[in-house]
Amino acid sequence: MEKATDVFVIGGGPAGLAAAIAARQRGFNVIVADGSRPPIDKPCGEGLMPDGRAALAELGIFVPEEFSHPFRGISFVSGGLRAEANFPNGCGIGVRRTVLHRLMVERAEAAGVSLLWNTPVKGLHEDGVLLGKEIVRSRWVVGADGGHSLVRRWAGLDRYRCDRTRFAFRRHYRVAPWTDFMELHWGPKCQIYVTPIADDEICVAVVSHDPHLRLDAALPAFSEMISRLRGADVSSIERGATTSTRMLHQVYQGRVALVGDASGSVDSITGEGLCLTFRQAQVLAECFAAGDLRRYQQEHRKLARPPAIMSRLMLTLDWKTSLRQRVMRAFNSDPRLFGGMLAMHVGVLSPLDFAANGISLGWRMLTV
Repeated sequence: MEKATDVFVIGGGPAGLAAAIAARQRGFNVIVADGSRPPIDKPCGEGLMPDGRAALAELGIFVPEEFSHPFRGISFVSGGLRAEANFPNGCGIGVRRTVLHRLMVERAEAAGVSLLWNTPVKGLHEDGVLLGKEIVRSRWVVGADGGHSLVRRWAGLDRYRCDRTRFAFRRHYRVAPWTDFMELHWGPKCQIYVTPIADDEICVAVVSHDPHLRLDAALPAFSEMISRLRGADVSSIERGATTSTRMLHQVYQGRVALVGDASGSVDSITGEGLCLTFRQAQVLAECFAAGDLRRYQQEHRKLARPPAIMSRLMLTLDWKTSLRQRVMRAFNSDPRLFGGMLAMHVGVLSPLDFAANGISLGWRMLTV
């Protein structure tokens, strides 16, 4: 193994692989080390928005049709009301997290990234990283080791401006998707996401503030879901994860930079976590090429701002049922309002237009 490299990435999930591929695209020698073996799974809603697909394509990764299922927009369902809109910039896709990880591993290998599986990093060194008893010298070190990042702690970056956590549990069902939308069902202090991932399979996830609320306990409050899933075979075990809204004071220190959930995160209610990660990886690689990480700090905050705003707005609807129902009635009375919100969410609508859409929504809520 090389005893020196340009970029050493700690963590071989989607964030680490995206950072590695983006750095290789700019000519850097890259090593990725992870204590696990692929494919690496993470319980999530498994939906990739159109902007996330575009960001993935910039890394040279395209998900084949036979391994995914398209959805043309988002549907909100709450208290007998439904609001839905098409994406203004193409289709999203549902794809198993393990499939996505396998495709990213293949792309990293083809790009010439050195991948070290079952190889945990023991710490940072002033010249690079500690790999067992060896020092691997590296000009840059990337922490891509998730929400409980050791790299973040080793680098002294474990200081938060904001930190809120919710809990998610995911299961797959062998049933044909009943809609070509990704659905978000609002219930009592929780949401259930339904994502089509194949012609005969869906991903169902529940997210709440309660670490003990599992799917079987949550589903009885969703009569439509109970009806849809009646008789369907379960095709995976239930798996859980945390989803956080987390903002760090700083995402780099010296030669060490953080990417993905290690660098902060937005709540999964936005569906933008992977897109955000892929965009961060591209900016980070540009900063490596410029030899200066100061821009990464600025761009990282800029990238996180729109999904953070959307997360706050959507989570407000979580705790205030009466407000959510007024919003849903407004969306029903003027479908363009929901379409405008979705356009902003996927980066098509400008902030000014989004503000105008918000004013229209507020007025409609007063009149419905």
